[in-house]
Amino acid sequence: MSRLLERLRRLSAAEEFFAALDVPFEQRVVDVNRLHILKRFHDALAGQDVEALDDDTATALLRQRLDEAYRQFAGGAAPAKTFKVFRQQEAGFVPLKALKP
Repeated sequence: MSRLLERLRRLSAAEEFFAALDVPFEQRVVDVNRLHILKRFHDALAGQDVEALDDDTATALLRQRLDEAYRQFAGGAAPAKTFKVFRQQEAGFVPLKALKP
């Protein structure tokens, strides 16, 4: 596994992904839409074998996908209720797979 992916797997917050991939963002947008952005980022990477890429290529791809996911919400084009979050009471948190479009 590449050093990039090892480092990214330790991250747990949207802000950490932006910082690690050096993608500019407005904190206000992330404060409101962090789960939605990460869900779009995750969905954009589905089916892509990032582990097979070298670190430079993987970094470029991840930056592009995160930037695209962010821009969908930063521009205000997505309605406020694009996703509904279903909280799992026993877990105490909302996993990405629980976000339903």
